[in-house]
Amino acid sequence: MANVTFTSPVMARDVTVYAVAGDRGTILAIAKANKIPIPFDCQDGECGSCLIEVKHLDPLSKLAVSLTDKEKEMLKQLGKITKAELADAEVNDLPPKHRLACQCFVRDEDIIVSFVGDGALPAAQPHTTHAAKRFKGGTEVSTPDELYSYIVKVEADAADHFAELARTMEASGAKEIVWLFDQLAKQSREQAEAAKKEAGAINSAVETPSDYVWPHYATPTAATLWAGDAALSRLDGLKAALQGERRGYEFYCAVEATTKNPDVAKLVKSSIREEAEHIKVLEAWITREEFEAKSRAAAR
Repeated sequence: MANVTFTSPVMARDVTVYAVAGDRGTILAIAKANKIPIPFDCQDGECGSCLIEVKHLDPLSKLAVSLTDKEKEMLKQLGKITKAELADAEVNDLPPKHRLACQCFVRDEDIIVSFVGDGALPAAQPHTTHAAKRFKGGTEVSTPDELYSYIVKVEADAADHFAELARTMEASGAKEIVWLFDQLAKQSREQAEAAKKEAGAINSAVETPSDYVWPHYATPTAATLWAGDAALSRLDGLKAALQGERRGYEFYCAVEATTKNPDVAKLVKSSIREEAEHIKVLEAWITREEFEAKSRAAAR
């Protein structure tokens, strides 16, 4: 089984589909079945209209790939495959970054599929939460340095949140989720350090508004599941992480919606994209975990 997350500027929000690997379904076939607007024409690898970019969520376990001659030739014509990528594909069975959706088959791994979309269609407005539209909270960020101060605070808190959850999952023996949380913690620390380098001065006294602090619980119905509790399930750990990232995403969206400084609005977009990427990854892991839990329950 595999999670396939589709993302594009012509879609208002990302869509994750749980696909059956090995059933000979191409990414284009899955997209068509789920009304994902990947452009296509010939559907036979000869026109290049269904060009996509594929990101593997676990870069250490990319599965073997077999590029058809048609796909190799079209990717070369489009300038979307390097000599090194071609050699890796032919010799080491490593997939290139760009693929043709009509030629690329789903494997037993989670991926993010990006595509530009039909140039004749207007780009969809990005999905933002209701909280971002309603949020007042007294936090109107007016300068880039003020924004960087908040980013340092939010991302440092996020890194701690992920680190706590990773240690909790360690107690549960969920090694792959520990790896995920450690990676997300590392990325949050890197975002905080990057903000420090960009800022002229950091105000260490800023506090994230209370509506957006990282939650100490996993789900609204499990309010006492603290980080460090060995009884925390894999799924609850993932949901706790997702809830934290959603709150961070909402906070950054609120900053963009309320600031009167165009430079702040422009700069905060990168933080919004980073949080959105983390949300995609966590939602994909949750979808897989829920499916596997249902399968285990049905087998009893």
